[in-house]
Amino acid sequence: MATRDLSEQYIHELFEVQVRKAPDAVAVVYEDARLSYGHLNARANQLAHHLIALGVRPDQPVAICLERSLAMMVGLLAILKAGGACLPLDLTHPSGRLRQVLAGAAPRLLLADAAGRSTLGSDALVDVTVVDLETTRPSWANLLASDPDPRTLGLTSRHLAYVSYTSRTSGTPKGVEMPHSTLLNLLWSSPELGAPKRRTLQLTTLNIDVSFQELFSCWKEGGVLAIVRETILTDFTVLLELLWTEEIERLFLPFGALNHFAEAWGAQGVLLPSLREIYTAREQLRTTPMLRSFFEVHPRVRLINEYGAAETHMITEHRLAADPLR
Repeated sequence: MATRDLSEQYIHELFEVQVRKAPDAVAVVYEDARLSYGHLNARANQLAHHLIALGVRPDQPVAICLERSLAMMVGLLAILKAGGACLPLDLTHPSGRLRQVLAGAAPRLLLADAAGRSTLGSDALVDVTVVDLETTRPSWANLLASDPDPRTLGLTSRHLAYVSYTSRTSGTPKGVEMPHSTLLNLLWSSPELGAPKRRTLQLTTLNIDVSFQELFSCWKEGGVLAIVRETILTDFTVLLELLWTEEIERLFLPFGALNHFAEAWGAQGVLLPSLREIYTAREQLRTTPMLRSFFEVHPRVRLINEYGAAETHMITEHRLAADPLR
């Protein structure tokens, strides 16, 4: 796949390549549940065929509003495979803001669970078809488990992969449209191309652009994605324990959260022998005594500082040696 022109590639193909290489390898874990690459791909394909039958076409936004779960990963991949543009709606945002996003993007379809429907409210659902991902035996479970053909769908890399309305937007929400090619360019230009598999903690909400880097930088290498329950996202004491028990190797944290992470680590003093990479962004990087202490104790961990506008997926990246004195 790496030898093909970017104009002929799609972001979900990065995942599908790993399905063919190692279908039985674990792709995603959530507490005691896990899905292999093959199983996750099959579920996403069945849902994708259902979405196609419902009329999803390239560049068409498909909203997704779910609690963090395996179903969220199935839904996201299914939207991409069906040729649609993923429109994530963050459950933690006020319902009024989410309704503004729905009014602006005007999706015809919404993938949701009970929490998503409750947050949006019945009035917001009048003009959309809701696909319930909590169904025990969904109607699409008997559909084909094979990959939809992008050419048959008329999909190109110039079509949209997602539309992001970030939490930093003030006033009337404005969406950022991101095509497959731009996101692929970011992932393929990484100096970590061909890197070893990384167990990655999935912390970033889907409506933040970094989440797609988080997801597909893991899956393109055949790594394991560990999803964190919504209620512990800001509990860094619990997160530190999860990093240790799940043997997490890669972590994405905005700078503010990185400081909280370091302070929680300082209070507990837990060692994280598996951790290798911490990516940080969004704010100016400033060293603190506790951050320096963390990297002194963990000399094998690299800190990667990134900056880039959400509208372009062009970033500057500086990789710092773990030696805090350099």
